[in-house]
Amino acid sequence: MYEQFFGLTQNPFMLVPDPRFLYPTPQHREALTGLAYAVSRRKGFAVVTGDAGTGKTTLLRALLESFDGDICQFSMVVNPTLTRAEFLEMILLDFGLKDLASGKARQLAQLGEFLRERHNAGLIAAILVDEAHKLSPELLEEIRLLTNFEDSEGKLLQIVLAGQTELDELLDTAELRQLKQRIACRLRLCPLRPAQLLSYLQFRWIQAGGGNEVPFGDDAIDYLGLFSGGIPRVINAICDNALLIAFVQQSHEVRPEHVVEAAKDLALREADWNIEEAADPAPPPEDLLDPADLKDYLRGCCRPSSKGTAASPESDPEKFHYAVGNSGKSSH
Repeated sequence: MYEQFFGLTQNPFMLVPDPRFLYPTPQHREALTGLAYAVSRRKGFAVVTGDAGTGKTTLLRALLESFDGDICQFSMVVNPTLTRAEFLEMILLDFGLKDLASGKARQLAQLGEFLRERHNAGLIAAILVDEAHKLSPELLEEIRLLTNFEDSEGKLLQIVLAGQTELDELLDTAELRQLKQRIACRLRLCPLRPAQLLSYLQFRWIQAGGGNEVPFGDDAIDYLGLFSGGIPRVINAICDNALLIAFVQQSHEVRPEHVVEAAKDLALREADWNIEEAADPAPPPEDLLDPADLKDYLRGCCRPSSKGTAASPESDPEKFHYAVGNSGKSSH
């Protein structure tokens, strides 16, 4: 409704997980590259956790788009509240298998044959499980057993679990110690820091067809941080409503009172957020890795080599180091 008024081509603060709007902070770049590394190198298990709204689903969508479809075939589970039998049937159907056999033993045999065919062709099969914190311990154990499809070169089935911080607590229980031991890559997404808010708004504004200047002043951004706690999904909801309020008032500037009114409409309270806290400065907008560049890099990482196995960031460590945000460390 307000897009034309502010000179935009689309809504910059949609709540859908669109990979084009994944703000590439160092931690998000590291998480995306880490997941791509784990999948392409056939590591078996990778886990990413974070508070609700920190971008886990968007990260999975970006991972999906980072691989060419003829290199890696994904099964994405978005509703994990399934029985063991239902979970197995869902991934088989998602992988495109038809005429499913009756009985778990026969279905596992079908899955094993599919995975061996993919592997012999130098291709990858992976399962992405969103909302994985809702998985029961029994189903997590069933998923662990799926990684028993392997050979001397690595796992035939790659599994990525993405969930809220409760997933960390679940994986740390004694009951799931065998699964925890198999996790090759464990990553964490955190809320944005105060110093990153302006860059976040600028990034999404540009992606939506706007210029470098956002209509949010410093005071409005401070209030945005207070009410959102740095959670991207909450930031988007507040900004969307604040822009609508400004549009109704025919104001080309989003003022603090617009942010406060939007927060009240959303029944939000001030979060535990200190706008004066010391924080690592956010990279300037021009220093952010363009999503298209990251996608091209990840595709290069995951292209099968002449030996039929995917290439890895180890083949170009300098570029891999840049892709994870020049942080000087890696989670893998």
